[in-house]
Amino acid sequence: MADYHFVYKDVEGASTQWDDIQRKLGNLPPKPPAFKPSPFEPAPDLDSAPKDKSWIDQRTEEEVEDLEDDLDDDRFLEEYKKKRLAEMREAAKVSKYGSVMQISGSDFVREVSQAPQDVWVVVLLYKEGLPECGLLLRCLEELAVKYPATKFVKIISTDCIPNYPDRNLPTLLVYNSGAVKANYVGLHSFGWRCTPEGVALVLCQSDPVLNDGQSGGDQSQKVVLEGVRRRFIEKIVTEHEDRDDGGSSSD
Repeated sequence: MADYHFVYKDVEGASTQWDDIQRKLGNLPPKPPAFKPSPFEPAPDLDSAPKDKSWIDQRTEEEVEDLEDDLDDDRFLEEYKKKRLAEMREAAKVSKYGSVMQISGSDFVREVSQAPQDVWVVVLLYKEGLPECGLLLRCLEELAVKYPATKFVKIISTDCIPNYPDRNLPTLLVYNSGAVKANYVGLHSFGWRCTPEGVALVLCQSDPVLNDGQSGGDQSQKVVLEGVRRRFIEKIVTEHEDRDDGGSSSD
């Protein structure tokens, strides 16, 4: 007849007197601690959290506009809310540009003549296959990245002005508040060596055409021109240092 042994298991963490004796004698391992669940903590209520400056910085423009009376320090944070909205709208305006946009004749009025009054628009009249047009376009593409708050567009010359002669290409038109402020006919308008910095200097001789979006929209012509000249000098110095480094390494 088989010999059966039964092992009795008590509630987890419980111990018999016999077990306690055996543990004292070292015949059993120490008694494991009884299971104790972690205290209950409700999930944080984001809607009831304090609405401070850092909280506003994490909101989208729509969420900031929806804020009403749930700010801790109403007077201070209301002013901060207005400032934050202004910063968001300025950044959104800047982000609309940053490249040279292709337009057609039917787009001209909407994209150029009806552009916002605080936006300068640089229009390139060009034709495909003309090397001079390609060179000026590359300069404008670089300037569009550096000055994203200025709008740059390009249009086939005869789409803009019927029968416009190719000998006048490339041509740049500068618009502001719906009016032509300057025009430059031919590549020679930008010097014998057409570079982005040289084009920038010409564009800003009489008006603050170029805007990087970092200094506000009320920059004076003098401030803009000083910034363009500084970049021009930095470019020349960098090129000179590169030539010196190349010459010394070849020796």
